[in-house]
Amino acid sequence: MFTGIIQTTGKVKKVGKDRLTLESEALAGKLVIGCSVAVNGACLTAVSIDDGTFSVDVMPETFQKTNLGLLNAGDLVNLELAMPADGRFEGHMVLGHVEGVGEIKNIQDEGNSKILTIQLPQALSQFIVPKGSVAVEGISLTVIESEGGRFTVGIIPHTWEQTHLHSIQIGDKVNLETDIIAKYLKKLVPGA
Repeated sequence: MFTGIIQTTGKVKKVGKDRLTLESEALAGKLVIGCSVAVNGACLTAVSIDDGTFSVDVMPETFQKTNLGLLNAGDLVNLELAMPADGRFEGHMVLGHVEGVGEIKNIQDEGNSKILTIQLPQALSQFIVPKGSVAVEGISLTVIESEGGRFTVGIIPHTWEQTHLHSIQIGDKVNLETDIIAKYLKKLVPGA
């Protein structure tokens, strides 16, 4: 499980058919083979570690359901290690199970923050509610508004600068994971 509090960013070194190689001095030293690491919110397993870089295996399903297949060498990615059992719980419950890809439709300055408008797949819209939680690129965020297949989130300066969001543009694709509690409620309460 993850919290959606991004620990650092990394740089894509290589995108292979079934593997990503990433550079992150800050994170590579904390990894061991078999560790879970969220890359743009997708839970992956470290399979090799070497001098500030590490590689993760990526299944075809993950490339299809996320934006990881759109990455190129040099791109920045958000990184988070799995939460230790005795760790402090911040953000919200993020599983690293990306459900779909949204598209950035607008980036607006508002006071000290940026407001992102994101178009999401219709099947996910039922799980997005105002003041609810959503993970965008692995970042735990609070939904401001949700209407017509779009939702907005606010990004504070710290998050904007410490994640790869500072490099996004209108039209970019972002990984989305909706709140696990909403999904279980939908399944357990018929007609909800």
